[in-house]
Amino acid sequence: MGVMMTQPRSRDSYLVRHALLFLVAFGLFSATLVVRADPPAPPPPAPEDLASAQPISGTLFICGGGKIPDDALAHFVELAGGHKAHLVVITTASETAETSEVDSRLEFWRRQKLSELTILHTRDRHVADDPNFTAPLETATGVWFIGGHQQRVTDAYLGTRTETAIKGVLERGGVVGGTSAGAAIMSQLMITGGTPDHPELGYGLGFLPGTLVDQHFLKRKREKRLLHALSEYPKLVGVGIDENTALIVQGRKFSVRGESGVVVYLPPVGGKPPVARTLLEGMEADLLALHRAVQSRIHPKYQFDDAHPKPEGPSGTLVVVGGGEIPDEAAEKFVEAAGGPQALIVVVTTALGDKPDSESRAIAWLTEAGAKQVRFVHPQTRAEAEDPALLALLQKAGGLWFTGGRQWRLVDVFDGTAAEKAFHAVLTRGGAIGGNGGGASILSDYLVRGNPLSNKEIMAPGYEDGFGFLKGVAIDPFFTQRNRFSDMARLKREYPNLVGVGIDEETALVIKEGQIDVVGKNHVVVYDRDQPDEADERFEFLFGGDRYDLARRSRMGPPRDDQAAPRVAVAEPANDDADPEPQPPLACDE
Repeated sequence: MGVMMTQPRSRDSYLVRHALLFLVAFGLFSATLVVRADPPAPPPPAPEDLASAQPISGTLFICGGGKIPDDALAHFVELAGGHKAHLVVITTASETAETSEVDSRLEFWRRQKLSELTILHTRDRHVADDPNFTAPLETATGVWFIGGHQQRVTDAYLGTRTETAIKGVLERGGVVGGTSAGAAIMSQLMITGGTPDHPELGYGLGFLPGTLVDQHFLKRKREKRLLHALSEYPKLVGVGIDENTALIVQGRKFSVRGESGVVVYLPPVGGKPPVARTLLEGMEADLLALHRAVQSRIHPKYQFDDAHPKPEGPSGTLVVVGGGEIPDEAAEKFVEAAGGPQALIVVVTTALGDKPDSESRAIAWLTEAGAKQVRFVHPQTRAEAEDPALLALLQKAGGLWFTGGRQWRLVDVFDGTAAEKAFHAVLTRGGAIGGNGGGASILSDYLVRGNPLSNKEIMAPGYEDGFGFLKGVAIDPFFTQRNRFSDMARLKREYPNLVGVGIDEETALVIKEGQIDVVGKNHVVVYDRDQPDEADERFEFLFGGDRYDLARRSRMGPPRDDQAAPRVAVAEPANDDADPEPQPPLACDE
C-alpha cells in the first residue's frame, strides 16, 4: 500500500488531492490480509563494492537530528526553488507514517509558500516501483526524508524506481535532504543500529559515495560506533553530524549550518590513529581531498617521513620557475634541453582552470625563446588524460611545460594516469620538463599548497604527492614575496628529511644530473638540514650564478661571506594583507 498526497499551491488557496492507494497485484483490491514474515536483512556491502568519493550533482542537505534551525530549513527551501519549488516529503522512516500522528512532522513544510508539496510513503517495494507512485519525483526540485528508522526507508526504496527517481532530482540540479534517519541513508554503507563496539551495518541509498554518515553524533556520543565501523571500511571518510546541525554538500564542497558541528574522520589504518576535524558553521572541507587523504594513508605514494631519503635529480633536465616572468636564460636553457627550436614542446595548461588563449603570457614566452613547435593541451578529466591522441603527442615531445595555477587540478586530472607515465618518459629519454608557480610545485616528490579550498596551507593531506620528478624535495614558489619562511619551517618540522626549496619570482632552477644552477634576479632559499633540532632553523640563500649539489645537500664553490645573504626573519605566516599580489583563484569559486 502506498500513500501520496499532493498539495499544489496558489497565492490564496490550496487545492488538496487526497490519498492515492496503490495495490500492485494485477491492480485489484484484495480483501484478504496476507501476513508475511520480513525477509532477513541482507549483509552489508563488501568494502571493494563501495563506490569512491566523487563530486555530486545538485545539493545534499544532511541534518543530524534534533531541532533543525528554521533558517537552515528555509535555506533548504531556497535551494529547492523557493516559492517555485515542488517539494516531495518522504515519511517512510516514521512508524507513524500511515497515521495522522505524522502530521506534526509536516507543519513546517505546509507553512511554506511552495508551488507544490507532495507527501510520499509506501512500505511496499512493488508500489515503490510503480511509475504512478514515482511520478511526483519526476518534476520535484527537492526531496526531504523525515526521521525515524533508516531501515524502513531502504527496505522500501533501495533498488527501486523510487531510488532512481530521487537520484534524478540530484542529477538535474535539485536538492535532497533529510534528518536523523534521513541522514543515515545518505551513504552507500549505512549504520542501522547496534552498540558502539558492534555497529549494525547495511546498504544505504548512496547519495554521498565514499563516506559513512552517522547522526545525533555528539549528543549521543557515537564516535566509538563510527570509528569501529570505519576500522572495517578504512577507505571511507567518516562523517558524524550532530543534532541541530546541517551538512551541505555541493559538488565536492562540505559546508556547515547550525548550532553544533560536523566531525569528519580519516579512519585508523596500519597502526595510524584516526584523524578527526570538527567543522563548525561557516567552515568548509573538500570531499575529494578527504577521500584522497584516506587513500594516501592506506597506499602512500611516497614516504616523506623516511629516515634516509635520497634527494636526486632526473635523467633529463628540469627547469623550475618560482612565479612571475620566466627569466630569459631559463627559457633558452629549457628550449635547448628539449631538443632545440624544432623540438616538439607540449604545454599543459590544466592548472589555470580556464583554457588560456595563445597570446597568454603563460605560454607566449616559449615562441619568444625560439620554440617553433609548441602544442597546448588542457585536459580537465581523467578520461581526457587517458586519451590516445594526447598520449601519442606526449610520446613525441622533447619538452613538457606546466603553467602556473592551482596544483590540485593537476593532481585530480593526471595522478596515476597513462599521461603521468608519459610525463616521466619525457625525462627518461633525456628531454626537458619545466613549470612555473603551481606548475613548479608539482614537479617534486612533496606537493605544497595542494588544498583545493585554499593555497594558504602548505600541507594538505590527500594532495601531498607531486609528480616526483625531483626526489626527496618540496618546492614552494613566490617564496620571499609571500613571506613563506615559517610555512617551510613548519613543513620541515613535520618532514625534516625533505629538502625544502623556496623559489622567488623571476628566478629559476635548472637541474640536471643532481646539480642545480640558479638563474634570475632574485633568491632561492634551501632548507637542507635533516636533524630535527635544526630542520626549521637553518636555511641557505642561493643567488643567480650559484650551484647546488642535491645529493650532498650543499652549495658548490667557495664559502660565501655571511654578509652577502639577506637578513630575513622566520616570522609569522603571510596573510592576505601581507601578500603583495592576489593569490590564484580558489577551487570552489568556479
